[in-house]
Amino acid sequence: MSYEQSPRKTGLAREIMKWLQSLDLSFYPMNVRRDFSNGYLVAEIFSHYFLSDFPLHSYNKGTSLSAKQGNWSRIEQSLQKLNLHLMKKVVDGTIHCKPGAAELLVQEVYTMLTNRSIREVQRPESDFTDQKYQELLPTLARATACRAIKSNMKMTEIMAEPDISTNQRKAEAILHRHLEHKAAERVLNPRRFKVKPNLGQLAAKNPEPPRRGDECSDSPSSAGTISKLCSSSKWSRSAVSFKEITVRQPARRSLVNY
Repeated sequence: MSYEQSPRKTGLAREIMKWLQSLDLSFYPMNVRRDFSNGYLVAEIFSHYFLSDFPLHSYNKGTSLSAKQGNWSRIEQSLQKLNLHLMKKVVDGTIHCKPGAAELLVQEVYTMLTNRSIREVQRPESDFTDQKYQELLPTLARATACRAIKSNMKMTEIMAEPDISTNQRKAEAILHRHLEHKAAERVLNPRRFKVKPNLGQLAAKNPEPPRRGDECSDSPSSAGTISKLCSSSKWSRSAVSFKEITVRQPARRSLVNY
């Protein structure tokens, strides 16, 4: 099959792109994240190697969450019969169109079916976030806290697991990671954020050790106590005295007469 449009940059290695073109698929994946999310293309790829185990008439081309979950459930059942497995975390990321998940899935399928290793593989983040993309943007164009939660937590992900506490923990983790990046930006570029150093940062971190010229001597006082006079070369004009006070308590008398 010849493709009228030249494929755009998909994030896949050149060997994988040539391999996909050689399979003569029903359509070429122009958008890897979107086209592989429902699992139909994955089933079509496996059908070229295992035709009887992956009948294409039983797979849905729809993009709804139920269609995606049904296709991937059939793919998982067929792979179990062949003693093959795909990483569940990568499959879930592909269903919810997480950044880098579909690319990693295609690389895994390519290695599984061809027994070939890719020379240069840009492995995405394990958590499938848009952190790498945000680092490429200028500071003013980076996502806010609300946008970070919306970009890294898809609606289909909430529909697949509607538990409120679970989704709340996911949102809190995304928000915590976003605040850590913002704090790092404030440290790297304090002028932009107009960060003023506090008294603790302005003060000396390490106190100066005592010098050899420091001397302490004991001297008697008029009250019969001992005073310690310490003189330092740094404080040559003044002396600091420490006085030890002894307190005598009266003897306690018993109230009971024997």
